[in-house]
Amino acid sequence: MFAGLQELGVANGEDLKETLTNCTEPLKAIEQFQTENGVLLPSLQSALPFLDLHGTPRLEFHQSVFDELREKLLERVSAIASEGKVEERYKKLEDLLEKSFSLVKMPSIQPVVMCVMKHLPKVPEKKLKLVMADKDLYKACAVEVKRQIWQDNQALFGDEVSPLLKQYILEKENTLFSSDLSVLHNFFSPSPKMRRQGEVVQKLTQMIGKNVKLYDMVLQFLRTLFLRTRNVHYCTLRAELLMSLHDLDISEICTVDPCHKFTWCLDACIREKFVDNKRARELQGFLDGVKKGQEQVLGDLSMILCDPFAINTLALSTIRHLQELVGQDTLPRESPDLLLLLRMLSLGQGAWDMIDSQVFREPKMEHELITKFLPMLMSFVVDDYTFNVDQKLPSDEKGPIPYPSTIPEAFTKFLQEHRIACEVGLYYILHITKQRNKNAFLRLLPALVETFSDLAFSDIFLHLLTGNLTLLADEFALEDFCTSIFDGFFLTACSRKENVHRHILRLLLHLHHKVAPAKLESLQKALEPTKQSGEAVKDLYNQLSEKLELRKPSPAQVAETPSMELTLPTVPTPASL
Repeated sequence: MFAGLQELGVANGEDLKETLTNCTEPLKAIEQFQTENGVLLPSLQSALPFLDLHGTPRLEFHQSVFDELREKLLERVSAIASEGKVEERYKKLEDLLEKSFSLVKMPSIQPVVMCVMKHLPKVPEKKLKLVMADKDLYKACAVEVKRQIWQDNQALFGDEVSPLLKQYILEKENTLFSSDLSVLHNFFSPSPKMRRQGEVVQKLTQMIGKNVKLYDMVLQFLRTLFLRTRNVHYCTLRAELLMSLHDLDISEICTVDPCHKFTWCLDACIREKFVDNKRARELQGFLDGVKKGQEQVLGDLSMILCDPFAINTLALSTIRHLQELVGQDTLPRESPDLLLLLRMLSLGQGAWDMIDSQVFREPKMEHELITKFLPMLMSFVVDDYTFNVDQKLPSDEKGPIPYPSTIPEAFTKFLQEHRIACEVGLYYILHITKQRNKNAFLRLLPALVETFSDLAFSDIFLHLLTGNLTLLADEFALEDFCTSIFDGFFLTACSRKENVHRHILRLLLHLHHKVAPAKLESLQKALEPTKQSGEAVKDLYNQLSEKLELRKPSPAQVAETPSMELTLPTVPTPASL
């Protein structure tokens, strides 16, 4: 505990022990030790007996003096770090560290030593190694010192970052499986700035500081984990981290990250949930500005565009553009803004393949997507307009025209074979559900059973779909509607995909009181967890069972319900006259 005092010529407990062992008069030896090692202030000698009379222990007095002096010293160290010429102040701090480092394990002195190290931009290597080798010292040192340790120890930095990355992914998944189903408050509701205030992003930002090397390490961790897991939330964190550093004006990092201005512009689009013409031109300028020999930046740009919040914004903007083109009698191939949105969607959706193959070039735009698929979507919009207008016309001479119930085979094929077509198609289905367009929804729903990479059963799509379905809550009383949604879509994947099982249970927990009783009973049986089911599924199923049990009338109530039938006395048939 007192290691290092001897090196500074200060007596410690061992010295007192030796003095008392070898002396003949212990009381005089103690008095002499107190005089030699006490506070060397002449005026204090007469005051100490006065404190004795008040019963104040010397330890308490010396401790209070020590604490006061330590606070003054800490203030002085911080002042030295900000005064005078750079070389001079750092020389003073280095000298102070050299004298005090031997006391670093003394709890009372440790804060001063750590404060000195904190203000040194480069702590001597030898001392950093000593700190790193001692768990308690490493834990006690400031993040400024840890950064100097981490930048040359990637494995140690990885151990610090790994729990935060796991926490981040868990938070995102918890949001997607939230028990709250709402159109207004869903996964994409928080603004980019609000998301960046999250605990993980803030901690990582603090850990990185202005250190470019640590920033590059974190990006490498995110790329590696994205490749290993295909989890797109790592792409979100990549963008959030850069913008968090942007918020703090950390120019040392922002100026060297080639994605900074592109991410900044895209962040503004995500905030508005729309890519307007001006920002579209800016984003196109960044993409067109990638020079020969610098194609590797496309890997990072694709990761930024693979962020679900970016995909959401691009897809919503695409649907909006398609609706505008219908009103303008314009084909998709004639809209530069629409083509740019598809270009960015394609780059984002191709992120994993690009980083995995290390072939950095933009994916080729599929010609049929523009010439066949998007006009097909526009024809669905026209079908809706035509049907709505027809419903308003007088129907004296003709019967009502039914809503189109068939879908082109090509539409189903596009959703199965083309990733971008599938993404845009799914967002169109979300759009019509949000518009409470039951006819259009039921028409296109069968096409979702088989989609590219099972995108229709991804957590993000199901999270949004279940939220939008709350707007059609009253339709769940109709057995045909329930059969189409549950039997025709959800239950087709329930047994092989646990996440689908969870999303159905989330939906039923919210809408069970609207579902036809007979259908609800059959769903309850179909959704019963198996032995292989995870705890989350079992927990949701138990919650649903409890709610359904509460809705059932008790047997006693059923028995006690008075009969409404009135018994009539038998009257003999009158005799015929």
